[in-house]
Amino acid sequence: MLLEMFRLVDLTGVLANAILGGIAAKKVGYDPVGFVVLAIVSGLGGGLIRDTLLQKGTPVALAEPVYLAVALAGAAIAFLVPLHVRPARWTLIGLDAVAVGSWAAIGTQKGLANGLSWGSAVLLGVTTVVGGGILRDVLMQRRPVVFEAGSPLYATCALVASLVAMALTTAGHPGWGTAASVAVGASMAVAARWFGWALPTEVKPRRRHRKREARMSGE
Repeated sequence: MLLEMFRLVDLTGVLANAILGGIAAKKVGYDPVGFVVLAIVSGLGGGLIRDTLLQKGTPVALAEPVYLAVALAGAAIAFLVPLHVRPARWTLIGLDAVAVGSWAAIGTQKGLANGLSWGSAVLLGVTTVVGGGILRDVLMQRRPVVFEAGSPLYATCALVASLVAMALTTAGHPGWGTAASVAVGASMAVAARWFGWALPTEVKPRRRHRKREARMSGE
């Protein structure tokens, strides 16, 4: 029952990110082929990268047809349904936030199960979360949103969620690790959007240091 619930959360994340890929296609005026490609890349890209790096058989997104079907459904929704209204936008943000924690846990736990060190497993968790979005933006020939200065925390949320999953999984509680990762990752991602949390782009010197620099420069 628990595994089925987490699988549902995983597929919900695929749907949300596929829709986001379709929305990106709509903004630049792509045709339906562009919608499908960006939806698949956005919804399945991170998992494909993860499973390819692990080299442990066919990636789940290709072995189980339901994943491709959900991604295509996301493309269709983005193409046919107006999603610019505020309720729909925040619903997508919420679903995407849940995917952050879910994918972070899946990537991290798969890494640990295949004998990776905790650091490599956490890196795999973060890659699972951000990989699809980066591939989508590269295909669109634009700077990945996750690297943009001032953009709300995303990779950081994935990192924290992956660390939570790693800690509880190595302690012998993988189920709790997944649940806690989803809760922490989703909460952080939604809060980052709501409050505009972002990483600084530079370290500003303290006031005393600025005064000293001003004296040395003759200001």
